[in-house]
Amino acid sequence: MAQKVPVDSVSRPVTDHKKVLYVTRLKHRDREEDDKVRAHLEERGMVVTMVDQTSPVSAAAGQDLVIISSVVSARDMVGTSFRDVPLPLLTWESDLFDSLRFTGQKKGEDFGTLEKEHYINVVNAPSPLAGGVPAGKRWVYPRDGEMGWGKAAPGATVIATVPGEPNEAVLFAYEKGATMDYDFIAPARRVAVFLGNRTFEKLSADGTTLFDAALDWAVSAPASSSQPPQLPSK
Repeated sequence: MAQKVPVDSVSRPVTDHKKVLYVTRLKHRDREEDDKVRAHLEERGMVVTMVDQTSPVSAAAGQDLVIISSVVSARDMVGTSFRDVPLPLLTWESDLFDSLRFTGQKKGEDFGTLEKEHYINVVNAPSPLAGGVPAGKRWVYPRDGEMGWGKAAPGATVIATVPGEPNEAVLFAYEKGATMDYDFIAPARRVAVFLGNRTFEKLSADGTTLFDAALDWAVSAPASSSQPPQLPSK
Protein backbone atom coordinates (compact mmCIF):
# COMPACT_ATOMS: atom_id res chain seq x y z
CA MET A 1 0.00 0.00 0.00
CA ALA A 2 1.41 3.41 -0.91
CA GLN A 3 2.60 5.13 2.23
CA LYS A 4 0.74 8.38 2.71
CA VAL A 5 2.66 11.55 3.39
CA PRO A 6 0.86 13.64 6.04
CA VAL A 7 -0.23 17.06 4.85
CA ASP A 8 0.51 19.68 7.49
CA SER A 9 -2.49 21.87 8.23
CA VAL A 10 -0.36 25.03 8.27
CA SER A 11 2.28 24.47 5.60
CA ARG A 12 0.35 23.40 2.53
CA PRO A 13 2.07 21.68 -0.43
CA VAL A 14 2.53 23.55 -3.69
CA THR A 15 -0.11 21.24 -5.15
CA ASP A 16 -2.81 22.72 -2.90
CA HIS A 17 -5.83 23.90 -4.93
CA LYS A 18 -4.14 23.00 -8.22
CA LYS A 19 -6.56 21.73 -10.85
CA VAL A 20 -5.75 18.44 -12.56
CA LEU A 21 -7.17 16.93 -15.73
CA TYR A 22 -6.69 13.19 -15.23
CA VAL A 23 -6.91 11.23 -18.50
CA THR A 24 -7.72 7.53 -18.28
CA ARG A 25 -10.19 4.93 -19.57
CA LEU A 26 -13.22 5.45 -17.40
CA LYS A 27 -14.67 1.97 -18.02
CA HIS A 28 -11.43 -0.04 -17.86
CA ARG A 29 -10.92 -2.70 -15.18
CA ASP A 30 -7.81 -0.89 -13.91
CA ARG A 31 -9.76 2.31 -13.33
CA GLU A 32 -9.85 1.43 -9.61
CA GLU A 33 -6.09 2.03 -9.45
CA ASP A 34 -6.62 5.48 -10.93
CA ASP A 35 -9.17 6.14 -8.21
CA LYS A 36 -6.43 5.45 -5.65
CA VAL A 37 -4.13 7.91 -7.39
CA ARG A 38 -6.95 10.42 -7.46
CA ALA A 39 -7.50 10.02 -3.71
CA HIS A 40 -3.81 10.67 -3.11
CA LEU A 41 -3.89 13.80 -5.27
CA GLU A 42 -6.92 15.06 -3.38
CA GLU A 43 -5.16 14.42 -0.07
CA ARG A 44 -2.49 16.79 -1.35
CA GLY A 45 -5.13 19.44 -1.98
CA MET A 46 -5.53 18.97 -5.71
CA VAL A 47 -8.86 19.33 -7.50
CA VAL A 48 -9.13 16.40 -9.90
CA THR A 49 -11.32 16.05 -12.98
CA MET A 50 -11.20 12.56 -14.46
CA VAL A 51 -11.98 12.26 -18.17
CA ASP A 52 -11.94 9.47 -20.72
CA GLN A 53 -9.08 9.19 -23.19
CA THR A 54 -11.48 10.18 -25.97
CA SER A 55 -11.88 13.67 -24.50
CA PRO A 56 -10.58 16.57 -26.63
CA VAL A 57 -7.59 18.61 -25.54
CA SER A 58 -9.97 21.51 -24.91
CA ALA A 59 -10.95 19.68 -21.70
CA ALA A 60 -7.66 20.98 -20.28
CA ALA A 61 -8.87 24.59 -20.38
CA GLY A 62 -8.58 26.14 -16.93
CA GLN A 63 -6.47 23.30 -15.53
CA ASP A 64 -3.01 23.54 -13.96
CA LEU A 65 -1.76 20.06 -14.83
CA VAL A 66 -2.57 17.23 -17.23
CA ILE A 67 -1.95 13.67 -16.04
CA ILE A 68 -2.14 10.76 -18.49
CA SER A 69 -2.43 7.38 -16.78
CA SER A 70 -1.02 4.16 -18.22
CA VAL A 71 -4.58 2.82 -18.17
CA VAL A 72 -5.19 4.65 -21.46
CA SER A 73 -4.76 2.77 -24.72
CA ALA A 74 -1.96 4.65 -26.47
CA ARG A 75 -3.04 3.55 -29.94
CA ASP A 76 -6.56 4.82 -29.34
CA MET A 77 -5.65 8.26 -28.01
CA VAL A 78 -7.00 11.08 -30.13
CA GLY A 79 -3.98 12.00 -32.26
CA THR A 80 -1.13 13.58 -30.31
CA SER A 81 -3.01 16.74 -29.33
CA PHE A 82 -1.99 16.58 -25.67
CA ARG A 83 1.60 16.79 -26.87
CA ASP A 84 1.06 20.47 -27.68
CA VAL A 85 -0.91 21.50 -24.61
CA PRO A 86 0.78 24.55 -23.01
CA LEU A 87 0.27 23.16 -19.51
CA PRO A 88 2.51 20.96 -17.38
CA LEU A 89 2.00 17.28 -18.25
CA LEU A 90 2.90 14.18 -16.26
CA THR A 91 2.50 10.63 -17.52
CA TRP A 92 3.45 7.04 -16.80
CA GLU A 93 2.19 5.63 -20.11
CA SER A 94 5.47 4.61 -21.73
CA ASP A 95 3.73 3.74 -25.01
CA LEU A 96 2.94 7.45 -25.38
CA PHE A 97 6.51 8.60 -24.79
CA ASP A 98 7.20 8.76 -28.53
CA SER A 99 3.96 10.55 -29.45
CA LEU A 100 4.49 13.06 -26.65
CA ARG A 101 8.12 13.54 -27.79
CA PHE A 102 9.65 12.32 -24.54
CA THR A 103 11.68 9.77 -26.52
CA GLY A 104 12.30 8.34 -29.97
CA GLN A 105 9.81 6.05 -31.65
CA LYS A 106 11.27 2.54 -31.42
CA LYS A 107 9.58 0.44 -28.77
CA GLY A 108 12.06 -1.71 -26.90
CA GLU A 109 14.92 0.56 -27.93
CA ASP A 110 13.75 4.10 -27.15
CA PHE A 111 11.07 3.23 -24.60
CA GLY A 112 9.44 0.23 -23.01
CA THR A 113 8.09 -1.45 -19.91
CA LEU A 114 9.91 -3.84 -17.62
CA GLU A 115 7.52 -6.49 -16.35
CA LYS A 116 9.58 -7.42 -13.29
CA GLU A 117 11.53 -4.72 -11.48
CA HIS A 118 11.31 -3.05 -8.10
CA TYR A 119 14.59 -1.13 -7.86
CA ILE A 120 15.66 2.14 -9.44
CA ASN A 121 18.99 3.95 -9.42
CA VAL A 122 18.75 7.60 -8.33
CA VAL A 123 21.41 9.48 -10.31
CA ASN A 124 20.45 13.11 -9.67
CA ALA A 125 19.69 13.34 -5.96
CA PRO A 126 20.27 17.14 -5.71
CA SER A 127 17.39 17.85 -8.10
CA PRO A 128 14.07 18.90 -6.55
CA LEU A 129 12.55 16.11 -8.64
CA ALA A 130 14.28 13.61 -6.36
CA GLY A 131 12.46 15.00 -3.33
CA GLY A 132 15.42 14.37 -1.04
CA VAL A 133 15.69 10.66 -1.88
CA PRO A 134 19.41 9.75 -1.63
CA ALA A 135 21.51 8.74 -4.60
CA GLY A 136 21.97 5.09 -5.40
CA LYS A 137 19.87 1.97 -5.65
CA ARG A 138 16.45 2.37 -4.01
CA TRP A 139 13.45 0.08 -3.96
CA VAL A 140 10.16 1.66 -5.00
CA TYR A 141 7.99 -1.49 -4.89
CA PRO A 142 8.21 -4.26 -2.24
CA ARG A 143 8.35 -6.86 -5.00
CA ASP A 144 8.72 -6.95 -8.77
CA GLY A 145 6.16 -5.03 -10.81
CA GLU A 146 5.76 -3.07 -14.03
CA MET A 147 8.14 -0.19 -14.58
CA GLY A 148 8.14 2.09 -17.62
CA TRP A 149 11.38 3.52 -19.01
CA GLY A 150 12.52 5.79 -21.80
CA LYS A 151 15.74 6.87 -23.48
CA ALA A 152 15.58 10.58 -22.70
CA ALA A 153 16.68 13.24 -25.17
CA PRO A 154 19.75 15.38 -24.32
CA GLY A 155 17.47 18.22 -23.19
CA ALA A 156 16.01 16.12 -20.37
CA THR A 157 16.82 16.10 -16.69
CA VAL A 158 17.23 12.46 -15.67
CA ILE A 159 16.57 11.66 -12.02
CA ALA A 160 16.59 7.87 -11.94
CA THR A 161 17.37 4.96 -14.22
CA VAL A 162 17.02 1.20 -14.37
CA PRO A 163 19.88 -0.27 -12.28
CA GLY A 164 22.71 -1.23 -14.61
CA GLU A 165 21.07 0.51 -17.57
CA PRO A 166 22.12 4.19 -17.48
CA ASN A 167 20.31 5.00 -20.74
CA GLU A 168 16.95 3.67 -19.53
CA ALA A 169 15.47 6.52 -17.51
CA VAL A 170 12.53 5.76 -15.22
CA LEU A 171 12.06 9.29 -13.89
CA PHE A 172 12.93 12.17 -16.19
CA ALA A 173 11.64 15.59 -17.09
CA TYR A 174 11.85 18.50 -19.50
CA GLU A 175 11.77 22.14 -18.48
CA LYS A 176 9.53 24.48 -20.44
CA GLY A 177 11.46 25.47 -23.57
CA ALA A 178 13.78 22.46 -23.42
CA THR A 179 14.37 20.44 -26.57
CA MET A 180 12.62 17.09 -26.43
CA ASP A 181 12.94 14.31 -28.99
CA TYR A 182 12.32 15.13 -32.68
CA ASP A 183 13.62 18.67 -31.81
CA PHE A 184 10.22 19.38 -30.27
CA ILE A 185 10.26 22.32 -27.85
CA ALA A 186 8.46 21.60 -24.58
CA PRO A 187 5.42 23.93 -24.36
CA ALA A 188 5.46 23.58 -20.55
CA ARG A 189 7.04 21.27 -18.01
CA ARG A 190 6.92 17.57 -18.88
CA VAL A 191 7.52 14.65 -16.50
CA ALA A 192 7.72 10.90 -17.09
CA VAL A 193 7.41 8.58 -14.11
CA PHE A 194 7.87 4.83 -13.79
CA LEU A 195 4.47 3.59 -12.62
CA GLY A 196 2.56 0.70 -14.16
CA ASN A 197 -1.20 0.08 -14.28
CA ARG A 198 -1.32 -1.45 -10.81
CA THR A 199 1.77 -0.28 -8.97
CA PHE A 200 0.75 2.99 -7.31
CA GLU A 201 -0.70 1.34 -4.22
CA LYS A 202 2.51 -0.69 -3.85
CA LEU A 203 4.84 2.32 -3.72
CA SER A 204 7.41 2.41 -0.95
CA ALA A 205 8.08 5.58 1.04
CA ASP A 206 10.81 6.49 -1.46
CA GLY A 207 8.50 5.75 -4.37
CA THR A 208 5.76 7.97 -2.94
CA THR A 209 8.27 10.74 -2.25
CA LEU A 210 9.49 10.64 -5.85
CA PHE A 211 5.93 10.70 -7.19
CA ASP A 212 5.03 13.67 -5.00
CA ALA A 213 8.23 15.50 -5.95
CA ALA A 214 7.31 15.03 -9.62
CA LEU A 215 3.89 16.55 -8.95
CA ASP A 216 5.38 19.46 -7.02
CA TRP A 217 7.92 20.25 -9.71
CA ALA A 218 5.38 20.01 -12.52
CA VAL A 219 2.93 22.49 -11.03
CA SER A 220 5.46 24.93 -9.63
CA ALA A 221 6.67 26.15 -13.01
CA PRO A 222 6.74 29.96 -13.00
CA ALA A 223 4.16 31.54 -15.26
CA SER A 224 5.70 33.24 -18.26
CA SER A 225 2.65 35.36 -18.89
CA SER A 226 -0.35 36.70 -17.05
CA GLN A 227 -2.49 35.53 -19.96
CA PRO A 228 -4.06 32.04 -19.76
CA PRO A 229 -2.42 29.50 -22.08
CA GLN A 230 -4.03 29.02 -25.47
CA LEU A 231 -4.92 25.39 -26.04
CA PRO A 232 -4.66 23.64 -29.41
CA SER A 233 -7.94 23.67 -31.32
CA LYS A 234 -8.33 19.90 -31.30
